Amino acid sequence: MQFDASFPTMSLFPPVVLLAPRVTPDSVTVWRECVRRGWEVQRLSSWRIPSEFKEQPKRFIVYAEPLFAEAVADQLDCVLVEPPPDWLEKLPERYRKRRVQVSTLGRTRGLGGPLFVKPAEGKSFEAKVYRSPADLPEIGTFDESLPVLCSEPVTWELEVRCFVRDRKLASLSPYWRRGELAQSADGSWPFLPGEAEEALAFAESLLADSEVMLPPAFVLDVGITREVGWAVVEGNPCWGAGLYGCDVAAVLDSLAESMVPLASATEDLMSWTSPRVQERLRQINPSIPAPSARSTTA
Repeated sequence: MQFDASFPTMSLFPPVVLLAPRVTPDSVTVWRECVRRGWEVQRLSSWRIPSEFKEQPKRFIVYAEPLFAEAVADQLDCVLVEPPPDWLEKLPERYRKRRVQVSTLGRTRGLGGPLFVKPAEGKSFEAKVYRSPADLPEIGTFDESLPVLCSEPVTWELEVRCFVRDRKLASLSPYWRRGELAQSADGSWPFLPGEAEEALAFAESLLADSEVMLPPAFVLDVGITREVGWAVVEGNPCWGAGLYGCDVAAVLDSLAESMVPLASATEDLMSWTSPRVQERLRQINPSIPAPSARSTTA
C-alpha cells in the first residue's frame, strides 16, 4: 500500500543506488524500479567499491545487509541513518505497551524469565523468547558485555512494515500473521478487512506525535498483540529492510534519505547512526565529536 506523501522525486540529481553482490528478490525489485525511474544502479562485485566512485561528484545510496552497507558507506565517507538500539526502550509506553530495556547479555542472565531477548545490533544469536537464563547462549559463546534488547513477551497476531520518510508514511505491508509469513499463494501480501485502516491510524498517530523523536528515514514495524492490542514492534534501518508488499517506488524515496555524506552530517543526524559506526568513525578521525545523548521523547 502506497500513500501520496508528496516527496521530492530528486529528478534533477538522482542518486546512484548500490546493491550487494548477493542477488535477492528484493534487490532485483529495487534494481527494476531504479531502471524504471531512470536512476543509475550498480550491483557491486565485491565489498570494495571501484576507486573511481570516490572521484565522482554523485550522491550514493545503498540497499543491502548491514555489514555490507556499512562497509560501502565507510569507503564513500558517508553515514547510514537508523534508529539507535535504545529507541524502542525510550519510546513512550503508550506506543510500545510492554516493558523494554537495553542491557548486556551478562546482566540479562540475572533477570529471570521468560524474556524476549535479541542482540541490540546485528544477529549474533537468535532473537526469541527465552524461558529462563539457562536457555540463553552458553557463557563463553559471546562477550558477556554484548548489548541486548530485553522485553516482556507478548503474542503478535499481526506485524506490519511501514517505510517512513520525514515523519510521513510512504508505504506499508503486512509481513507476519499468526506465526507465519503473511504472503498469499499468489505472491501478494494482502491485508485482511480492517487491518490496513487500523495499522495506518496507529502508525500515523506515532508519526504525528511531536514528543517522539524520529530519524529522517527508517522502517517502523507495528502490530497487534493478543494482550494489549496495537503496539510498536521495533524500528529498523530502511536501507536493509525487507520489502514484503510495500511499494518499491515509495521505498526508494525513503532510501534516498538514509545515507548522508559525512562532511554534511550534522550532530543531530549523527545521533541517528549506530554506536558501532560512531565509534569506528572516531577511531578514524578523533576530531569527530560524540553525539549528544538523545531521548526518544522531547
